[in-house]
Amino acid sequence: MSKGFRFCIILLMLMACGFFYRKSGIQPSTIFKSIISPGSKSSSSSSTYPATNVSFSSISSMDVLKKGNGIIFIETTDRMKPPSLVLCAIKSAARVYKDRSVAFFMKGLPDINTMEDELKARSHFPTLSSFDNVYFFPLQMEKLFNDTPLMPWYKKVNPKFETYWTHVSSDGCRLALIWKHGGIYMDSDIISIRPIPDVNFLASQSSQFSSNGIFGLINHHIFSWKSMESFVQNYNGAIWGQQGPQLFTRILNQFSIIPQFKSTEDVKCGNISFLHPQRFYPIPYPAWRRYYDVWQNVQTFNDSYALHLWNFMNQEQKSMVPGSNTLIEHLYKQYCPTTYGALERNQSIYG
Repeated sequence: MSKGFRFCIILLMLMACGFFYRKSGIQPSTIFKSIISPGSKSSSSSSTYPATNVSFSSISSMDVLKKGNGIIFIETTDRMKPPSLVLCAIKSAARVYKDRSVAFFMKGLPDINTMEDELKARSHFPTLSSFDNVYFFPLQMEKLFNDTPLMPWYKKVNPKFETYWTHVSSDGCRLALIWKHGGIYMDSDIISIRPIPDVNFLASQSSQFSSNGIFGLINHHIFSWKSMESFVQNYNGAIWGQQGPQLFTRILNQFSIIPQFKSTEDVKCGNISFLHPQRFYPIPYPAWRRYYDVWQNVQTFNDSYALHLWNFMNQEQKSMVPGSNTLIEHLYKQYCPTTYGALERNQSIYG
């Protein structure tokens, strides 16, 4: 092996060490020692720098979300090519919450136990790969529901006979994830604009009705536990929203009488902030098509922390079209520009 080639290999290894140090906190010298064994001899039969000697550090969602302030997204189908809106939602959250971990739990992902596994998952989404605070993990429901009130329900329910299985399973997963990790859960059609200052909060869809599309709680908050208990006790998979907004509204009313909003001020229910509809729903669900309209004067949404685009209502499968001058195009340009740029150049957003 020539000296020049050997130098290039060492340089590449040093760059890799720096990357893994940022991601795992392991000192570069420790990683480098696992790659180059002292006293090893250079020969064609025993390479000094075999790639198989690289030792990737372990990784888990518990480690990544241990601070309790992470941002959580989930995908309860097996699809590995979600719509661009999903990637835009994650991208916008990673930009707004630069100092927090953003975790995307996907049912279609295999086990992820090492940084190498996580990097392979990340490679599927090149528009997200530049963000060090975005992580991918498999959504394993049986493991997730263990040690929660949801486990007996999960063992009993038959997804084949559930009308809204994708949605009710998502309702359960978000509760279990926030119970165990804490932080903020967001639906994957929510574009983040600015940081949410509250720690424990629910989002009002209307004055006396709570959404479950976005909420934040510390781990092991009593609201999460009571919600999981009521999820099971009052389960009816045939009623849309029974395990979602209706559940949250029922439990919130157990904490206190929900005060009326004054102007655009938020209100308190016990130690939970009930945020005004303007924070996430300045465009209510009956008017969801407005996101796909051309606006003469685009609003600044100064009273909002994020925008919920009501993708469930979008049975027409409308999408962002570059050059359309629609509101959603303006949002992509401003809050997920890398995703927008790839679509504008007609590049694939999947690896």
